[in-house]
Amino acid sequence: MSTLTTPVPAPSPAPVPGPAPTPTPAGMKAVLAGFCTGVAVITACGDDGRPAGMAVQSFSSVSLDPPLVCFCPARTSTTWPLIRAAGAFAVNVLAADQEELCRRFAVTGGDRFAGVAWRPGAGGAPLLDGALATVECVLEDVLDGGDHAIALGRVTVLAAHREGAPLLYFRRSYGRLAPVEPSTAARAASSASMSSSMAAARSRSEV
Repeated sequence: MSTLTTPVPAPSPAPVPGPAPTPTPAGMKAVLAGFCTGVAVITACGDDGRPAGMAVQSFSSVSLDPPLVCFCPARTSTTWPLIRAAGAFAVNVLAADQEELCRRFAVTGGDRFAGVAWRPGAGGAPLLDGALATVECVLEDVLDGGDHAIALGRVTVLAAHREGAPLLYFRRSYGRLAPVEPSTAARAASSASMSSSMAAARSRSEV
């Protein structure tokens, strides 16, 4: 008596993934626009006494000890050479009600400081009235960042000036913080926790 066997087909080879697409400037902008940031105006005062300033979303803390921050101006910026030559700058952290001020410092050309109230900081850089906070720095180093420079600043003076919500930038639009509504699960968990606490309190009162 013979035994019949059914041939088992060999498994198909796993598909070989193709090369990952090379990131493009347009793709970088599209994806990174989904990363929400605050907005700041970097200011400095030139040797001729004229103020210079530019709006940035790239401001970031770098180190607490020593106290270092950075921002990343485009190499095509006409304001960055003025700030670099000054050797010192101030970071003005903008509030949600300063969108128009931000737009003024984000456009090319014109006198950005016309009609803008400011006062000189300890290092001479303009401190904009109404900013949530200011961070005064000396330019510590400038690093290569491709089509941008990485400006590293050593903090000399910093101050918080008023309470308020920050101005935000997300998907090429300005915005502000809004309360986050709790999810259904979070509300249910909170309700269950409250009910448990009330039951425990009743139990203790009945002892």
